[in-house]
Amino acid sequence: MTVSTDILLTALNARYIHAALGLRYLYANLGGLQSRARIEEFTIHQRPLDIAEQLLRHEPAIIGFGVYIWNVEEVSQTVAVIKQISPATLIVLGGPEVSHHPDHPEVVEQADYVVEGAGEISFRKLCEQLLAGDIPAQKIIAGEVVALDQLELPYAYYSDEDIRNRMIYVEASRGCPFKCEFCLSALDKTAMPFELGKFLDAMDQLHQRGARNFKFIDRTFNLKVSTSIAIMEFFLARMSDDLYLHFEVVPDHLPDKLKQTIMKFPRHSLQFEIGIQTFDPVIQELISRKQDNEKSGENLLWLREKTEAYIHADLIFGLPGDTLENFAKSFDRLVTFKPHEIQLGILKRLRGAPINRHTKTYQLRYNPKAPYNILSTRDIDFFTMQAVNRFARYWDMIGNSGRFKNTLPMMLGSSPFANFMRLSHSLHQREGATWKISQRRLFVLLSSILTEEMNLAKDEVIAQLSMDYENSGEKGSFENLITVQEKTEKTGVANKRQSKQI
Repeated sequence: MTVSTDILLTALNARYIHAALGLRYLYANLGGLQSRARIEEFTIHQRPLDIAEQLLRHEPAIIGFGVYIWNVEEVSQTVAVIKQISPATLIVLGGPEVSHHPDHPEVVEQADYVVEGAGEISFRKLCEQLLAGDIPAQKIIAGEVVALDQLELPYAYYSDEDIRNRMIYVEASRGCPFKCEFCLSALDKTAMPFELGKFLDAMDQLHQRGARNFKFIDRTFNLKVSTSIAIMEFFLARMSDDLYLHFEVVPDHLPDKLKQTIMKFPRHSLQFEIGIQTFDPVIQELISRKQDNEKSGENLLWLREKTEAYIHADLIFGLPGDTLENFAKSFDRLVTFKPHEIQLGILKRLRGAPINRHTKTYQLRYNPKAPYNILSTRDIDFFTMQAVNRFARYWDMIGNSGRFKNTLPMMLGSSPFANFMRLSHSLHQREGATWKISQRRLFVLLSSILTEEMNLAKDEVIAQLSMDYENSGEKGSFENLITVQEKTEKTGVANKRQSKQI
């Protein structure tokens, strides 16, 4: 059945669990056009043909796409299909990937209009013009920034299905006062808070509807400590076994009052994303990053030892002026603070980011296709970059998975980066890939590499891997798995010898 809708707001999310907060902001601020609009979400794993079919069934006059670094290729393919089937359908693009003229991706050429920057007001005005037959003279529409108290909040437009099955993204503030050049937030003038009472009322309504998984997208949640405490106390008053909060925090800013509040949260209720990126003060100055490294380290250690918060810490490889040896120092230093996860990010070229001013001097060469990951620099060659890419993927599989809590300290030893790089190299030599390695196979590989190539004591390796194997949920014992593997290998060797004799 065809249901006609004048305006479709759509996004291709990375996964189903994600919900596009930006679409809901646009919808909330459509004013009188809201009754003529609807939201349709997809994932990047769906076929462009199928997405186009579902969108065009609504016979829309306007389709607005949110375009990001993770979905630009899929959006481009979908828009191309729509324009072939229904060229009269007006395509409007928005989002960070298309907001920096003239540094635009190819998909902009296929679109009718592009809203650069803040879209809540500008998109509504553009739709009003288009539906009235008043065609704008310019393709590029400048986003209109307004005070946050003039925006309608979007949280009522999370559906019941969203609340049951998806991460609920929220923001208590917008912008960032810091100027770290690898981040688009460096373009912001400052951080602006939403009115706290109105925001908490919206959170209360979400909570009453059953929302329990809140991901705050504020760049600097702990910037204004009194607000941070008020929000955390709000959730503490509603604490339950299934409540989960995610905050991105400034690493060197944890005053005692905030610490006291953090300590009240029970296990499995709180996650902090902490961007370290690098501990090198020379690189920090080069990319305009202000960070007290000593204080950051102290706070990481305090969070790990004195609270039940889950710590996700970030490092970036490929920054201007960095080398493999220097990055290894940052990694080794971060390991000493024992975060639950270390996310090894590879530098990406974000359109409009100030770090692009270093491209020529530091010979920053990026993948021409999204996600525009860096391929080499003046100080890091392509093959080293590839090796660290593999390191990062194996680290997710082993270090960040939580499945090797007993064995990981043995793997890392006194030189964590060097030892894990050696392990990574051996894994790649044996498997030739960083994916589709089963859990059982990974345990066997680690046993072999740690004992045969890294010369660790076999009895101790087997003992630690056995505990991790038992905790992993795999059936049987690890000792039996190894015994079967050794018999299989011996049989294989014998068969090869026999075939040669024949």
